[in-house]
Amino acid sequence: MPISAAAPSVCAPLPVLGRDVTVPLVTGGEVTYAALDYAASAPALQRVWDDVAAYAPYYGSVHRGAGYLSQLSTDLFENARATVAGFLGCREDDQVVFTRSTTDSLNLLAAALPADCQVFVFETEHHASLLPWKDARVTYLDAPRTPRQAVETLERTLADRDPYGPALVCVTGASNVTGELWPIKELAAAAHAHGARIVLDAAQLAPHHPVSVTDLDVDWVALSGHKLYAPFGSGVLAGRADWLRAADPYLAGGGASRKVTRRADGGVDVEWQDSAARHEAGSPNVIGVHALASACKALTEAGFDSLVAREERLIDTVRAGLADIPEVRILSLFGDDAPRVGVISFVVDGWNSSHFAAALSAEYGIGVRDGLFCAHPLVRTLLGSDPQTQGECGAPEAAPGEKSLNAIRVSFGAGTPDEHVERFVRAVRELVADGARWSYRTVDGRCVPDTSA
Repeated sequence: MPISAAAPSVCAPLPVLGRDVTVPLVTGGEVTYAALDYAASAPALQRVWDDVAAYAPYYGSVHRGAGYLSQLSTDLFENARATVAGFLGCREDDQVVFTRSTTDSLNLLAAALPADCQVFVFETEHHASLLPWKDARVTYLDAPRTPRQAVETLERTLADRDPYGPALVCVTGASNVTGELWPIKELAAAAHAHGARIVLDAAQLAPHHPVSVTDLDVDWVALSGHKLYAPFGSGVLAGRADWLRAADPYLAGGGASRKVTRRADGGVDVEWQDSAARHEAGSPNVIGVHALASACKALTEAGFDSLVAREERLIDTVRAGLADIPEVRILSLFGDDAPRVGVISFVVDGWNSSHFAAALSAEYGIGVRDGLFCAHPLVRTLLGSDPQTQGECGAPEAAPGEKSLNAIRVSFGAGTPDEHVERFVRAVRELVADGARWSYRTVDGRCVPDTSA
């Protein structure tokens, strides 16, 4: 009798900051806050915060000082670069450039594109990867309805492109709206087969699944620390060095320059760095980089097999609970069977999404997101509306009870207790069945409890 492989063990939630924070309810009393907006910003891991606190007294100027603290900080900064390179499975000659965020990383790459570069991007992207390519020839691709269709659409489009000159494909690893995983390895193969390069927006993928530049065969990967259980202000662009070395520095200044001399005519000649420092001008965010590397270590040590197994259980709990409520419609591109991370968006018949999210917060102490999630074309496609209709990232100016063109997003991850998702499902069921227990009004575009009575 064959022996089947053992199922991965399910780990406990990783300790995160804010796990014991209580918040007041508009109906009276307090409750432990259920942070279910990980897709926007995940809470920092306690391990990360402890590492930052331990380093803080030793903070010093990086690459610019002979003193002990400066040397220590420089070593810590460069060791963090090596840690991130290992976490992302980088190739030996790849560069790891530290940035502020995924948005910053992709804007950096956009600034480094060779002349006359063609860029191909699906309309399903977050604005961070949809919008930076304004100086390139951009082709926007319609939302596919299956992973296979995504690959076929890209193959067909690239086959029809101008075969001369550089080309870049930009694609997400996991949707920030539906949580669905994209066929990155297959898309990378299609891109390379037609002479294009590919950059992976891993902002939503890396906190949930292992990401390897080598295994996926992508040319670059971008991610944000604040979605990877580190504090705000750090990001990464990692990948091939040639375009980055050939481009003008993203920012001009100290650190990016190797040598600066005056010319006889009074001007200045600059010799720029060839390393990642070329695009890291100015004093770097040492603490942010240290925190990002700490998060990479913590996730690696926890083991993605266990983290994924636990998250899939939470996903099943939420999706099954919402599926039992007829008024709820879960948004999806690829269908119910598509693999996904802990990001689920939905709408509720008869409810303004901003009103629903406000009631979850005020009456149940549950934090979710409502709106278009900075992915306007995708959300409008999923809602069946005109993709050219104007809108805002946040909630529209619709009052409670009025129809709104937005959705509700619940998202979770390695630090989410079971009780939080169970409370969420119960709250959705109660709100749909019984309605809100409080009155709400719209203030500055946000639905808030009416405390004027």
